[in-house]
Amino acid sequence: MLQHTETAAALTGYTPTEEDLRSLQEWFAAYDAHSSSPTPENVERMADMAVFPLNLVTDGSDGDGWTGQWDRERYVATMNAVMGGEGGAEVRFESARTPFFLSPSLVVVFTDSVMTAGGEEHRMRYADILVRRGGVWRFQTMVQSGWADMLEERRD
Repeated sequence: MLQHTETAAALTGYTPTEEDLRSLQEWFAAYDAHSSSPTPENVERMADMAVFPLNLVTDGSDGDGWTGQWDRERYVATMNAVMGGEGGAEVRFESARTPFFLSPSLVVVFTDSVMTAGGEEHRMRYADILVRRGGVWRFQTMVQSGWADMLEERRD
């Protein structure tokens, strides 16, 4: 569900068209469908929806920010590990998204989400930057706090 689009438009100066909003909503519906059943095949489909190298922005328990880039191979391996991509239990997402369109082809989307997996609920807040190329949305940057401690490639 996309929300607060009028407020976002007032802040960015770009008012998305109905097609902008529809295409973005459809993109997230497809991504959510793949991530709700995190099989290796669906993780590959999620990777198909990205632009690589993919930028990551997060922080760790030490309070330091962390940035990095993943290629497709690293993304697929990490998502399979994190999401139980070996045919783990079904995952359910309930997400409210606020898109901040900077232009018809650039959007920053803030998401408040509740993920339910194995009967446990996890609340998440994150942002994605998507670019539209040839009429197709792709995510290019993922921003979410708290993941740096889990990343093997963290460097000082």
